[in-house]
Amino acid sequence: MSIHGFDHVSLPTADPEALIAFYRRLGFPILYEQEWRSGEFPMFAIQIGPDSKINVHPPEMWQNPDFEAKGPTAKPGCGDLCFAFGGSIEEAQELIRQAGSEIAYGPYDQRGGGHAGQRLGTSVYTRDPDGNLLEFMTYPAAGSGQPGGLDDFQDSDR
Repeated sequence: MSIHGFDHVSLPTADPEALIAFYRRLGFPILYEQEWRSGEFPMFAIQIGPDSKINVHPPEMWQNPDFEAKGPTAKPGCGDLCFAFGGSIEEAQELIRQAGSEIAYGPYDQRGGGHAGQRLGTSVYTRDPDGNLLEFMTYPAAGSGQPGGLDDFQDSDR
């Protein structure tokens, strides 16, 4: 018996409509949307590749005190997700901009999850409508330099 990957993660949302629209603009399929809208299913999901998804808990689900199958401190904006992106870092940046979002950090060269955490790639970051941090990792590394420390991940307004 062995663990071979993630099946899904779950995140709460404050605004399901904004989240659906944003992830759809990024090209992600939305699962169970009609069932959620009709009240047949309590949540919807975002498909991530062929074998993974993000279950999204709308407010009526995660705010319900009887719903206990969640992290005790899960609130909208608690996620930090990295997607393996199949294009160049420039294409990832353009996709983020076309989805109506801004580049929050990067691009930076850094280790991703590939090759047991040793594969060097290049990342660029944005935020979704709930404030979750989204990282788009491209391989191989583009030679964009590595983050120098925590200062590279702080808002410039600080």
